[in-house]
Amino acid sequence: MPALPQFLHPTATQSSVRPGRARPVRATLRVVYPDGLAHSIPLERPALVLGRQEATGVSPLAHPTVSRRHVRIEWCATAGAHLVLDLHSHNGSRHNGRQLPPESTGELTHGDALQLGDVIAVYQMEPALLDDDGPVSREALPGDSVAARHLRGAVARAGRDRSPVLLVGETGTGKEQVARELHRLSGRAGALLSVNCAALSRELVESQLFGHVRGAFTGAHTDHAGLFRAASGGTVFLDEIGDLPLDLQPKLLRALQEGEVLPVGATRTQPVDVRVIAATNRDLTTSVESGAFRRDLYARLALWEISVPPLRERRADLLGWVGRMHRLWLAERPDQVAPPLELSPAAAEQILLADWPENLRGVGRLVHELASRVGGGRIEAEELPGWLSRGQASDQSSVITGRAAGTGASDPPIAGAARGARRPSPTPDELAAVMRELGGSVRAVARRLGRDRRQIYRWIEAFGLKEQRRGMR
Repeated sequence: MPALPQFLHPTATQSSVRPGRARPVRATLRVVYPDGLAHSIPLERPALVLGRQEATGVSPLAHPTVSRRHVRIEWCATAGAHLVLDLHSHNGSRHNGRQLPPESTGELTHGDALQLGDVIAVYQMEPALLDDDGPVSREALPGDSVAARHLRGAVARAGRDRSPVLLVGETGTGKEQVARELHRLSGRAGALLSVNCAALSRELVESQLFGHVRGAFTGAHTDHAGLFRAASGGTVFLDEIGDLPLDLQPKLLRALQEGEVLPVGATRTQPVDVRVIAATNRDLTTSVESGAFRRDLYARLALWEISVPPLRERRADLLGWVGRMHRLWLAERPDQVAPPLELSPAAAEQILLADWPENLRGVGRLVHELASRVGGGRIEAEELPGWLSRGQASDQSSVITGRAAGTGASDPPIAGAARGARRPSPTPDELAAVMRELGGSVRAVARRLGRDRRQIYRWIEAFGLKEQRRGMR
C-alpha cells in the first residue's frame, strides 16, 4: 500500500458532533449497484478500508471487479469531511464520474457517487436520529436514501392529525402519492378527492369547489354539491394551490377555519367535514410577500409543511425507482414480452449522475424508452437517450493531489481546494457555518449559495439544523 498523504493522518479523531451542529450527524455509504449487493456501510470509525477483504464490522464487497483492498475512506479534521483514497486497485475507482487516480484523494459530499470497479455506492450524511416511519407504507413511499426516510418520518407525524398539510416540492416528485398516504394514515372513512387548481375554470372555480344552487348562474339547472361536500368525511387534495385565484382564497380560508362553505347562489352556509392537503411547486413565501397569496391562508395550510425532495436529493434511490417503474410498465402490458432491464455499470453511473429536472416523470420516460427497444441484452451508457445526458449534473468531485495536499494544519481548509465546478449542495457543516455568519436568515443564505429558499429550508430540515436556526433569531 502506498504511503498516505500527510493530511490523511489528522491529529483529532472523527467526531459525531461538529461545533454548532444542533443534532449529531453520521455518514454512510449506500451500495446501490449491482442490486444484489445493496446495503449500507456506516462510516463510524476514523478510517476504513473497503474491498473484497472482510473488515471488522463491515461486510466485504463481494464482487470480482473489486480489489481485496480497494479504497481507504478516512475522516480529515482539517477538511471537515471524509476523503477517499484509491489503494492502487486493479479496476480503479471513480468519484462522481471522474477517475480517481492512485495517490489522489476525493473529498466526499452528501449525495456523491463512488464507483469501485463495477460496484457503485452513494455517500450520505444523515442525522443520527431519524424520525420513525413505522406506519408509513414503504411500497407507497419507497427508498433508502436519507431524504426518503426523512419524508416518511414527516408523513408518519402528520398522518393521524386532521390538520391541513402543505406539500412543497418540484413538479414530478410524487406529491400526490404522499397525499394518498397521508389520507390512508388519517383513517378517515370518506374518499380522497383531488383537483388541480391550475386546471380549474376561473369562472366556475368557486362552484367546482364549494357547489352551487339551481339558478345561481346560466346553465345551473340543478344543485351541485361541489368538491368539499362530495368529500365529506374524507380528504380534499388541492394540487397547484399557488394558482388559486386571490379572490377565492378567503372562502377557502373560511372552509378551513369554520368547517363550512357557502355554495354559489345560496344564502346559508353548509357544514363540511374534510381534511385539506395542498401541494405546490412554487415558493409560497415569495407569493405571500408579493401579495399574490394570502398570508393567513398560507399559515393555515402550512400547519404541517412537508418538503417532497427532488430525485437528485434521493440519488441512493434512483436505480430502485428505475426498477420499480419498469415493473409497473410490465404490469400494465401483461401481453407484451419485454427483456429484463439490465444496466451496465457505466449506464447505471450516468443515470445516477443525471440532474433529473422532470423527477419521477423523467424516470418514467426513460423506462418507457428502454423497455420499448427492440432486442435484449445489457444496456450500455451509449444506448441511453440523448436527453438524459443533456440533463447531466455538472462534475461535482473534488480531487486533491497528494503533492498539493501535503500541507500543515495552519494551511487553509482542503475543502475548497482544486474544485472545478460548483458543488450541488453544501455539507451540513458548510450550511451551519453560513447560517451562523448570516444570523440564520434563510433569505441571505439562499442569496449566498445561489439557491431557492425552499431548497435551503429542505437542507435545514434534512441536516437537523432547525434548532440551531431558531437559536439565532
